Amino acid sequence: MSLKPRAVDFNATWSLLQETIHGVITLAHVPRPVWNDRFSDVYSLCVAHPEPMADRLYAETKQYLIDHVAKLLNEVQEGGEGQLIKNYFKYWTDYSVGARYLHSLYLYLNQQHIKTQKLSDAEIIYGGSDTTGGEQMEIGELALEIWRVGMISPLGHRLVKLLLEAIDEDRLNQTTTLPIEAVRGTIHSFVEVNTYKKKGQLQLYQELFEEPFLNASGEHFKRDAARLLQGKDVSLYMEKVIAKIDEELFRARKFLHSSSFTKITQRCETHMVAEHLSFLYSECMNMVQGERRKDLSNMYNLLKSVQNAISVLVETVLEHIKTQGLVAINNLHGENVHINFVENLLKVYKKYRQLIQEVFKGDQNFMGALDKACSSVINHRPIEGKGPCKSPELLAKYCDTLLKKSSKGISEAEVDEKLTQSIIIFKYIDDKDVFQKFYSRMLAKRLIHQQTQSMDAEEAMINRLKQACGYEFTNKLHRMFTDMSVSADLNNKFNAFLKNENIDLGITFNIHVLQAGAWPLGQSVVTSFALPQQLEKSVQKFEMFYHKRFNGRKLTWLHHLCQAELRLGYLKKTYFVTMQTFQMAILLMFETVDALTCGEIRDTLQLSNEQFQRHASSLVECKFLLSDTEELNSETTLRLNMDYSNKRTRFRITAAVQKETPQEVEHTMNSVEEDRKLYLQAAIVRIMKSRKVLKHNALIQEVCAQSKVSFAPSIPMIKKCIEALIDKQYIERTPHSSEEYSYVA
Repeated sequence: MSLKPRAVDFNATWSLLQETIHGVITLAHVPRPVWNDRFSDVYSLCVAHPEPMADRLYAETKQYLIDHVAKLLNEVQEGGEGQLIKNYFKYWTDYSVGARYLHSLYLYLNQQHIKTQKLSDAEIIYGGSDTTGGEQMEIGELALEIWRVGMISPLGHRLVKLLLEAIDEDRLNQTTTLPIEAVRGTIHSFVEVNTYKKKGQLQLYQELFEEPFLNASGEHFKRDAARLLQGKDVSLYMEKVIAKIDEELFRARKFLHSSSFTKITQRCETHMVAEHLSFLYSECMNMVQGERRKDLSNMYNLLKSVQNAISVLVETVLEHIKTQGLVAINNLHGENVHINFVENLLKVYKKYRQLIQEVFKGDQNFMGALDKACSSVINHRPIEGKGPCKSPELLAKYCDTLLKKSSKGISEAEVDEKLTQSIIIFKYIDDKDVFQKFYSRMLAKRLIHQQTQSMDAEEAMINRLKQACGYEFTNKLHRMFTDMSVSADLNNKFNAFLKNENIDLGITFNIHVLQAGAWPLGQSVVTSFALPQQLEKSVQKFEMFYHKRFNGRKLTWLHHLCQAELRLGYLKKTYFVTMQTFQMAILLMFETVDALTCGEIRDTLQLSNEQFQRHASSLVECKFLLSDTEELNSETTLRLNMDYSNKRTRFRITAAVQKETPQEVEHTMNSVEEDRKLYLQAAIVRIMKSRKVLKHNALIQEVCAQSKVSFAPSIPMIKKCIEALIDKQYIERTPHSSEEYSYVA
């Protein structure tokens, strides 16, 4: 075949070409040599000399396809309505495949003649033009366009009517004469006929079929909902609706284009869920209170897709968790209140977290409800708005119980796990500064009295608190640990000093030197006490040693926090008893005598009546001393119990140390109150220094935002702090407004 342009007889060439086109479009057999010859003929016509005949070839091909589709239209309609879908699908299947082959046959015309004249994709998409304008279309596209105009336009509404009837029959499980592939193929032809378009490919499908289908389906869903509502059973109704949605989605996958899947589901949800929310809500409370998991899961699945419908379910779940949480912590009694409080709350938290994960698929709306409910329960005040919240104190006691040596029958791994879980409760506490006060006080006791079970566990807990609240929150706790290690080093140096100076104290003497600013011990609790002579030398030598090394530092002895190990050699067996300093001092007075009056002991030791009563009573209770009266008064005589015996030879008297007095709790709360005032004043000054001038409400909002990490301040407290700073002339009210403050530089 020569590629040079040459004169071509159009009529003769078209006659041969037309015969092959008919074979291709009807899927008849076209031998390979014939196909190759016709392919060359298309080329020859496009490059014919002296005048190319591409336009004439295009026009003749177009007319042929128009005539062919018109003929097919008659054949499709020959069998009447009963055969319309089958015939349409049969001829469409052949025609659509034939059109693709025809497109290949006209490859040269498409590539070299038509494509060069077409608009670019960008012009079509953004310029508002389409390929259905006056310009020529590629042959495959032309064939589909002619089918749309010549076949779908006249038959469309009749086809859609029959298609909707076939889908209705499928809904009613009735046997239909139409094969599934014919119904599906016909519906998909409305999309496929427009595949060549750059935009609006689904327009015909949506306008001709999808809209009537959705409207008809909507009426069907309304009828179904009305029928199901007559049963007045919410659980059954939800099950039927979910089954219906699944069924419709399955049917959509069987017949429809994928773009319709969500639309049919939404239409079903609109008519069967959104329009009957009050009916679904009527049983919502009972389902939540009964924790009917299957029903709740069904309700969640139905409501989540309807805008704002889930809020009622979320609110009901929130109230239920709150109620269950309050039930779990109310009316707790006994010595283990703190343990029951924390572990009951954790049970509630874990139970409803698991329920939300399993039933509500971990939906963030419900996780938020769990957080709100837990926060409300944990920060609940028994008398609304009055009295402190007990949660911080109880949580601190719970941690103290786990970290003390006395926690028996529990492994280190279990202690670690329980402490990790306790952080869940800690994160919900508003008054974190109250927790910090109680925790630091209890930590101090554990460290000083050497009651901590594991320093590693203590450090791990402080690191958890640091992760939750930041370094500032745990700064003092870290400094307490530092003091303990520094004190151990100081003891070694003191012992070396005694050795070098050949000083014998007569006793083993260890001290802890603690920074007043880091330890919650307070100067106000220092009690009067006359040191026993056995200790005077040790105290004097240590003070001398310390002041030589650290000039200008002041030592305050906190004897009420000290303890001693006393060897009792006056009994049948020798006992080694660890006790509090005041207890030891009382016993040491009996070293030379067997009986003394309470007044003599108290006056000699210069103890307050409260301290004396507390420690003397503990010695009487332990049977070390015998009293001649039940009540200890100045005239009561105390005698050494010479018949004392104990199975153990080494033990500790802890009664006087362990009991926490209400005064200590009150002192801690007062300390928190004072710290808060200072914190708020510092925050106000910091904000005003950076902003210079600020409105009252804006200042309060910023102070609340800065404080929420540690506690939730009350508005009256912030106002008092503002007034205090005005009095101290840090800030002042602006001349033109009493509701605006300016920073006094």
